[in-house]
Amino acid sequence: MKKDIQAPVAKQIAKTLQIHNDSRVDNYYWLNERENPEVVSYLNAENDYTKSMMAHTEEFQKQLFEEMKGRIKEDDTSVPYKLNGYWYVTRFETGKDYPIYLRKKETLEAPEEIIFDCNILAKDHSYFNLGSIAISPDNKMAAFSTDTVSRRQYNIQIKNLETGEILEDKIINTTGRATWANDNKTLFYSRKDEVTLRSHKIFKHRLGESVEQDKEVFFETDETFNTFVYKTKSKKYIVIGSSSTLTTEYRILNADTPDGDFKIFQERTQDLEYSIAHYKNSFYIISNANGAQNFKLSKTNEDNTELEHWEDVLPHRAEVLIEDIEIFKDYLVVNERENGLNKLRIISWNGDEDYYLPFNSETYTTYIGNNPDFNSNELRYAYNSLTSPSSVIDYNFKTKTSEIKKEQEVLGGQFKKENYESKRIWATARDGVKVPMSLVYKKGIKLDGNNPLLQYAYGSYGSTIDPSFSSIRLSLLDRGFIYAIAHIRGGEYLGRHWYENGKLLTKKNTFTDFIDCSKHLIEQKYTSEKHLYAYGGSAGGLLMGAVINMNPELYNGVLAAVPFVDVVTTMLDDTIPLTTGEYDEWGNPNNAEYYFYMKSYSPYDNVQSKAYPNMLVTTGLHDSQVQYWEPAKWVAKLRELKTDNNKLLLHTDMDAGHGGASGRFESLKEVALEYAFLLDLEGIHG
Repeated sequence: MKKDIQAPVAKQIAKTLQIHNDSRVDNYYWLNERENPEVVSYLNAENDYTKSMMAHTEEFQKQLFEEMKGRIKEDDTSVPYKLNGYWYVTRFETGKDYPIYLRKKETLEAPEEIIFDCNILAKDHSYFNLGSIAISPDNKMAAFSTDTVSRRQYNIQIKNLETGEILEDKIINTTGRATWANDNKTLFYSRKDEVTLRSHKIFKHRLGESVEQDKEVFFETDETFNTFVYKTKSKKYIVIGSSSTLTTEYRILNADTPDGDFKIFQERTQDLEYSIAHYKNSFYIISNANGAQNFKLSKTNEDNTELEHWEDVLPHRAEVLIEDIEIFKDYLVVNERENGLNKLRIISWNGDEDYYLPFNSETYTTYIGNNPDFNSNELRYAYNSLTSPSSVIDYNFKTKTSEIKKEQEVLGGQFKKENYESKRIWATARDGVKVPMSLVYKKGIKLDGNNPLLQYAYGSYGSTIDPSFSSIRLSLLDRGFIYAIAHIRGGEYLGRHWYENGKLLTKKNTFTDFIDCSKHLIEQKYTSEKHLYAYGGSAGGLLMGAVINMNPELYNGVLAAVPFVDVVTTMLDDTIPLTTGEYDEWGNPNNAEYYFYMKSYSPYDNVQSKAYPNMLVTTGLHDSQVQYWEPAKWVAKLRELKTDNNKLLLHTDMDAGHGGASGRFESLKEVALEYAFLLDLEGIHG
């Protein structure tokens, strides 16, 4: 590696930001000018620098890419599911990056009908995503959505499945989801605000009419809420939902009368969260009403939907979180979480049966799969663990037997699940709380402190990172890495209180939990400061920024993907996508108490003149969730102030957004870069 490669230095233009009698000086504020040629030039210079600094690993990156790609079955087919007289299948073909969607009428032996071949749709685009497909009730039309920029602004079009013709109707700037009324002519969809990208309006489109004539049926005026529309599984109701972080509201309309007026189900009440499912003449409601912190299941008649009419079906239990339900004609399935572990509970409507499906692990994930058919006697669910590839399983309610419809194939001939070990351990946080971690590694490692270990976490929005299988991760495990998921506060792994104690004015618990987990892994000799690496993305990238400001000495290297690091400035700018909807998560910095608390941990505001770990930071120019300038500014400031000679690399995908590259295997190139970065720090090059 050449020693004379110079890192780019971003110019400084001081901008003073003032609020609450407090001043912050941002020398790199100018980097948020996406169209400024100087900004593009700087990002390209950073990309060139990263390429130069990683040039000696390029062959290794190619090897890692081919290795990871080689474990994935290229000619792969999804497990078919039946909906309204057709079997639907998604297929991948060798050498092609994108899926092919097809269906067969009534039986799997019927001739196949290709609905969409995304390889054809994507051919003229550097980025392509098919958002969703909605088939009309008479099976003749498909509303579909595409994004070719990676800003998550989808265009909806309609295809005549009988003739293959794509109609002239083109609805722009939507969330990508569309819902048919039962007349096969009326389509409901949600539109986004052009600036903030908040989904704020529901429109109604009539086939054959121009998009300009589409009627607005709902406008969500509260800037902290998003709106969406869908149809109940029973096909009886069109539902408009409005949600903020902590409050929800629904409106319902009989799907047979699309020109009717929507009726409010239960009006929004601060901190009341609920979701609804329809069955026969009743609605079933998961809610936190009346202090049900971990949620409960209630029922009400479809004509009297207000809160006062809700009757408990499954009362609140302090130790069990209700996450989801699935309704069948004879059975109710409840997805619960207890002590961090997923459970599937089967309850018959006649009251005769109530039991759980058995799982024998502490490092597994299970969830309800795609079950569109009300009348089915089978529950489709998914199962995997840190050592077991994903399985799609059909469980028969009547015979109580399970059939594995498909297990993910790991190609290459090297993988045997019995060669790996997983376990759950608990670290004690500084306030005495026990924090769980899920670990996986190759059998036979010695706990002598010399193992490289990658510690991952997210820790925001109540989003739980379950311990799940990854064939890609084997490229680390097979080279001696331990992989650890820290189930820190801010997620919902141990229930709703776990989330409540890692947000707003308790947000720092998220960061200190991660650090205390790191210290525990070192104390127990799973690894050491020389071999410990941290990884997080998006809000998990904020976590990375916070922990390296607090305890940089614990980590030899850090991966920060699309990191949300300029918390204060972003949360003060209500024109940025997502900002207003997140006040319930981070706080509103227009309020002085939240401002100063946020400022005390915001990674960008707390960069200091000290030594930092080796770092690889990744972002996308078109990211709509974490704007590219946050990581760009952060890296520039770290370069300015850090006192070490460790690597600091920024890689910006100039064609992509928050989710990275769109091709099936293209995203593996970024993973190969990340893994090569880690393995290079360990002196592993093959």
